[in-house]
Amino acid sequence: MKKNILITIIGPTAIGKTSLSIALAQHFGCDILSCDSRQFFKEMKIGTAVPSDEELAGAPHHFIQNKSIFENYTVGDFEKEAIAKLNELFLKNNIQIMVGGSGLYVDAVLKGLDSFPDIAQEIRKEVRTTFEEKGLDYLQNTLKELDPDYTNFLLETNPQTLQNPQRMMRFVEVCLSTGKAYSSFIDKKENTRNFTPIVIGLEADREILYNRINQRVAKMLNQGQLQEAQRLFPNKELNALQTVGYREFFDYLEGKITLDFAVEEIKKNTRRFSKRQLTWFKRTENAIWFDFLADRKEIINSLQFIIDNS
Repeated sequence: MKKNILITIIGPTAIGKTSLSIALAQHFGCDILSCDSRQFFKEMKIGTAVPSDEELAGAPHHFIQNKSIFENYTVGDFEKEAIAKLNELFLKNNIQIMVGGSGLYVDAVLKGLDSFPDIAQEIRKEVRTTFEEKGLDYLQNTLKELDPDYTNFLLETNPQTLQNPQRMMRFVEVCLSTGKAYSSFIDKKENTRNFTPIVIGLEADREILYNRINQRVAKMLNQGQLQEAQRLFPNKELNALQTVGYREFFDYLEGKITLDFAVEEIKKNTRRFSKRQLTWFKRTENAIWFDFLADRKEIINSLQFIIDNS
């Protein structure tokens, strides 16, 4: 029996992961699992750069616009559903592809979510007492100091969590109790997957990437991103909408900033997001990095060599 292989494509936003995933899916005759936490929601199409209808027709895709912004969908939920889908797909083809820019979600599928340690009562009491004295700022600043990666992840994917005292106390408790970052427990679970992961990354010089980001923002504006934000504005407090490309337009619609300033903020915040993505992904063990302009045949040949020798 052939080994199951999950080719995973990582890299910052606007780098070209979608086009590469389709080229690989067509070469290997397999499906694509999207691992972009902002593209799960069917109400958010333009602002999350969901693949075009033509791109979606290029290969079977899963986990794109399959949820509603009104649903509470966690990384744990995604892990369970993604593994179930992979088990189903591997029955048809021992090679499958996952692609996306959400590092925590990628890690959840490749490595699994870990169980967290028990917290000593004295630490739990200390955290609660300090919170009651100093407020939410204490929790936010402490988490930022002890686990900056997870703080940045929450800022981009679920900022409302940073306003949730119960969740924040839990994060801080784990950090203080163990002396480790909360996010470090996410990828410590023993890998019991029934597939061998092959991870490839796309990268580009910063100036080139930033230009691509600016071009993408301009394209989404032409496609009607502002109008999409206007439709979603009544639900602006939902967790799913606390993300780049929507928050800025919500501020504009509330009269806090001008339209031009909102657009520039989207570009700036997307650039910051891409930097955090790269910081996260560069920690990925055994990832093979290619320039975003690398010839597709070169990438395919490299993958085929690894697969043949795995």
